[in-house]
Amino acid sequence: MSHLAATPLAFEEFGSADSPPLIILHGFLASSRNWRYIAQKLAENYRVFVLDLRNHGASPHTPVMDYPSMAHDVVYFLEQHHLAKTNLLGHSMGGKIAMWFALCHPNRVNKLIIADIAPVSYKHSFKHTLEALKALPLAALNNRKQAESLLAPAIPELSYRQFLLQNLMLQKEGYQWRINLDIFSQASHHIAAFPDLGDLAPYPKEALFIAGSDSKFVSAEMINPVFPKAILNVIENAGHWLHVQQPAQFIDRVNNFLSRH
Repeated sequence: MSHLAATPLAFEEFGSADSPPLIILHGFLASSRNWRYIAQKLAENYRVFVLDLRNHGASPHTPVMDYPSMAHDVVYFLEQHHLAKTNLLGHSMGGKIAMWFALCHPNRVNKLIIADIAPVSYKHSFKHTLEALKALPLAALNNRKQAESLLAPAIPELSYRQFLLQNLMLQKEGYQWRINLDIFSQASHHIAAFPDLGDLAPYPKEALFIAGSDSKFVSAEMINPVFPKAILNVIENAGHWLHVQQPAQFIDRVNNFLSRH
């Protein structure tokens, strides 16, 4: 993996420096701030690092955005913080990064937790969402409410619109995207996919996969070939955003798995 150029990542840190480390990796179009509440709860027992992945949040932009490169950023982060091993929790895109990291570096992972994603290539596309964001007339915007109503025809779900608009920043010269939508459009096929395993062996240790009952992203058949010792745990009345929809249950299951011996 040495040929990959690492991007130094922005991050938020919670908890005591003496506690065991836990790294949280967010999903596509999200950032560390989406995980602040969960991180603060988990920080009662862990030193929690919530990373802004490359091209997201306050981290640098780079035209390369695929899972081997993004997993390499996590390797670099561990080295910078002198962490030989860590617990790892990833959601959606972040879950795929966590899985790829774990497959390439099983000895650097203590406990692995994947939220509502599997090690497979999905058919879904981000094209519609990204085109809607690109079409927003930034120069004409006076406030966020206006941006939200302009997005409504293309993205009817209010909570998803609000989530996406966290990437819209008010600068001196008006509203600007904090993310580079062109990079996202060019890389989105990598995000929906999962890399070819090549010579990589299946993950030799237990891993917890937490899925939302209303989500179609995870099944045992998708996970078991690559994670034969996986534990699949389903949260009722939750979809893909299970940590937002059922935070107490989510935190409970994460803590239970992390404290297992």
